Amino acid sequence: MTSTPSTQTRLTGHSIIAGESVPGTGGTTHGYNPATNEPLEPAYTLIDNDQLTRATAAAQEAFESFSTLDPQTHAAFLDRVADNIEASREELVARAMAETGLPEARLTGETGRTTGQLRLFARVVRQGDHHGVRVDPAQPERTPMPRADIRQRKVPLGPVAVFGASNFPLAFSTAGGDTASALAAGCPVVFKAHNAHPGTGEIVGRAIASAVQELGLHPGVFSLIYGPGASVGQALVADPRIKAVGFTGSRGAGTALMATAAARPEPIPVYAEMSSINPVYFFEGALSGDEGAVEALAASFVGSLTGSAGQLCTAPGLVFVPAGAAGDRFSAAVSRALAEKAGQTMLTAGIAQSWTAGVERLSSQQGVSAVGQGQAGTTENSPAPVVYGTDVDTFQTNEILHEEIFGAASLFIRYGSLDELIAATRRMEGQLTATLHLTDADHAAAAPLIPELERKVGRILANAWPTGVEVGYAMVHGGPFPATSDSRTTSVGTLAIERFLRPVAYQDLPEALLPAPVRQDNPWHLNRRVDGETVLAEGAGE
Repeated sequence: MTSTPSTQTRLTGHSIIAGESVPGTGGTTHGYNPATNEPLEPAYTLIDNDQLTRATAAAQEAFESFSTLDPQTHAAFLDRVADNIEASREELVARAMAETGLPEARLTGETGRTTGQLRLFARVVRQGDHHGVRVDPAQPERTPMPRADIRQRKVPLGPVAVFGASNFPLAFSTAGGDTASALAAGCPVVFKAHNAHPGTGEIVGRAIASAVQELGLHPGVFSLIYGPGASVGQALVADPRIKAVGFTGSRGAGTALMATAAARPEPIPVYAEMSSINPVYFFEGALSGDEGAVEALAASFVGSLTGSAGQLCTAPGLVFVPAGAAGDRFSAAVSRALAEKAGQTMLTAGIAQSWTAGVERLSSQQGVSAVGQGQAGTTENSPAPVVYGTDVDTFQTNEILHEEIFGAASLFIRYGSLDELIAATRRMEGQLTATLHLTDADHAAAAPLIPELERKVGRILANAWPTGVEVGYAMVHGGPFPATSDSRTTSVGTLAIERFLRPVAYQDLPEALLPAPVRQDNPWHLNRRVDGETVLAEGAGE
């Protein structure tokens, strides 16, 4: 039996290659309603390698004109993509709900985040600091050697392959952060759709392709393709026309793409966000409040753990709780709060099965015991959320306790001293986030932990939860391996554009041959660093 959402009349089940709807010749796949495990229409056809080459060749052809767009046209394109997505909001959210089991409010908010980050990058493009213009003026009279005129700017890398994430069908998918930042950098994108939400991908893909056409850009600026990751995805990364990769997903898939990219005759960077358990550290002061305060803190933790069925890369999967009465009181409060929680539908049957296998593996370890458990949900693929506990020594000696379980499962680590906290932190792999719950009285105890966390994570929070990621100028959503493949970058926020740019210097080139960003007359009105000093463009900041 198949169920057909109201968006069927708009969906073709085809890839979009350089603006054209292209049926694949490599088989078919369906999206599935994870609440019922029923397939959704239409079937999506999968492309073969020859069709993939059409997409990458078109991206290469588009690169010259797209990479040299003037700022106003470039920014208008990103704004138009956002406008087109918003025009499809109702059917987009309906299809995404059917394909992912995520609630309407979550997906409505995610749509806003998607369009918001596109408009944020449009502002970045208009402002222009990502060009990184530096000018060292000629000093012909300098002794003992004169200095040449040297100008530097950052240029786009070339066509970028982007892979959609399973857990964010919008904000980390077709027009998500990787696509938005690559397009903002001036790089055409070949997007490999996630097969768990193909209809959602097609609706957004059409919004981007329409914006390309409406702005009169080369159609190869964007292509959306469907195909198996193990074959078409690997072939996409291996294609010599592709110059960088953006990926959000599992460690196994991410490292496989990294290996393919490294083995090419011309290796390319893979910016992969993969695995994180996001440690949370409770200090004594944070648990010293009255019963109501502790209950509220436990409820907020459970809310962070179970939101979106725990299928967030920033979910609090590891919690350090002090040994003794304060920690006991908090653990008991978490157990009570968790007992009232029912499992939510997970994204796919496969993800739910992996969660179950991970929980069984964790719970079977010596020295691990249950802290609390919720109730199974009423739909397919909605297991009960769980929290387990162990001591710090067991955590440090058992590799299995360091593994990510993607979903609503967490492990409490009971510790007795700051030295134990520091030792356990040093033992951990790289993470996206670390969170401190503390009061003013805990500052002295927490201070020695901060340098350790700086070496391990990309974002350090205080008295909050890691499952909210603001999209802005200062955000870092990255971290040391295996959180990401490159700890110097972020996949959220405006700094993400830097991943798809590289510096080029121009020495003594005639003015007529210089590109617009570094010309003496500064036609794009860019801020510059001239001889080491910041020089604002005329009208900057107005």
